[in-house]
Amino acid sequence: MNDASDALSDREWRLIREDVRPGAMQMALDEVAAETAAQGGPRTVRVYSWKPSCLSLGYGQDPETVDWDYCEREGIDVTRRPTGGGGIYHDNYGDVAYSIVAPKAELPGDLMDCYHLLCKPILDAIRAVGVDVDFVEDDMPVIWHPACYLRALHPAHDMVAEGRKVAGNAQYRRRDAVVQHGSLTYSVDADTHLDVYSGHDVTPGEFRDRVVGIDELVDVSREQFVEVLESKLAAFVDAEEGSWTDDELERARARVEEKYQSDDWVRRTPRDS
Repeated sequence: MNDASDALSDREWRLIREDVRPGAMQMALDEVAAETAAQGGPRTVRVYSWKPSCLSLGYGQDPETVDWDYCEREGIDVTRRPTGGGGIYHDNYGDVAYSIVAPKAELPGDLMDCYHLLCKPILDAIRAVGVDVDFVEDDMPVIWHPACYLRALHPAHDMVAEGRKVAGNAQYRRRDAVVQHGSLTYSVDADTHLDVYSGHDVTPGEFRDRVVGIDELVDVSREQFVEVLESKLAAFVDAEEGSWTDDELERARARVEEKYQSDDWVRRTPRDS
């Protein structure tokens, strides 16, 4: 694992510090970053948050599981991720997101090996603020399948602290690049996380039995945690602080209009995918 990490640090990497944008733009930027890396440009590690708060649907998720009226009334965006799994409510304050993007040829071909390599700085960051975290080992059964945090947990990419989920990670592989992104729970808003969905009877108490926020476990501010996460990501690949180019931002905005904000993408049914 150290050899793999050392090999990554020999490449050109940029760190993009916490980037606050709407969810559709965040998904478009991940996609554009993959194109940049595949074309010989810098690989990217970044931290980001969602403004306004956003429900991101899994790639194959049924839109009928969403309470669209509630999301519209509360000003919550809805987009769809290119990664699988269920929906995730990304609270602007409570959710801290990251992504790691690199050419596919530079990463392990085995999915488990790739997850465990790219999750290392995430585990390091959560542990650095005093949380005892690791990949889930014990069987944790599904509570309600459409919600990502209430699905059965997987030892490849689900992280737990004190027996509850604190972070989830996912990958998608384009022809020449890999994007791994994840959601780290700094603070839990169980009521809203459930209210964005329809067709369930899960209680906030049941949600909190499954999910924990970092702020419940240790005394660390969100700003401090974000700084630690940025530092661990940068150190993992020896990244230099960087930013998006004007061309990348322009392409991402176009991708938002064409894809991540369009009903054809966001509201499509599973059979359409």
